[in-house]
Amino acid sequence: MASAISHAVAAIGISACFYDSRVPKRVWLLGTLCAVLPDIDVIGFRFGVHYGDFLGHRGFTHSIAFAVLLATALLLSLFPRGVLGLSRFALWVYLFLATVSHGVLDAMTDGGLGVAFFSPFDNRRYFFPWTPIRVSPIGVTRFFSERGLRVLESEFAWIWIPTILLVVFSIVVRRIGRQDQQSV
Repeated sequence: MASAISHAVAAIGISACFYDSRVPKRVWLLGTLCAVLPDIDVIGFRFGVHYGDFLGHRGFTHSIAFAVLLATALLLSLFPRGVLGLSRFALWVYLFLATVSHGVLDAMTDGGLGVAFFSPFDNRRYFFPWTPIRVSPIGVTRFFSERGLRVLESEFAWIWIPTILLVVFSIVVRRIGRQDQQSV
């Protein structure tokens, strides 16, 4: 898996594509939580859930169906009327992309069993053909080690830098759009 820190960074990058100053900050925070939440499945290890099981690590909570369900549940329960500055559909897309980004990043790592993208319909695990991100160790104590530092270096190159570029691109596109609107 990619680290929780880098999953949060990815969500921040995704939020830049939807940013509007009128949107409450809690929306962006919620998207960040959505990006980290799929790793809740590691709790299953303590209860005898095996890595490759339906509810195992990188199983259902990393699937596209889970992202759809979570985004829908959050939209309906927390934002039944939407939010100022973002349509209900755009809000749902943001929450969905933040959640699904977790599995996408994990499928780009060089370890584990892969991601059950199509669970609950198909529990097979998948990696992308290109896996440049070093897999992060599970557990805080293992993360703060030499291996954890190598993981962060990898994530900086393959997640943080592209995220920074996405944020800059989004800002530039918004500014160009505002300039075009002002000149009309």
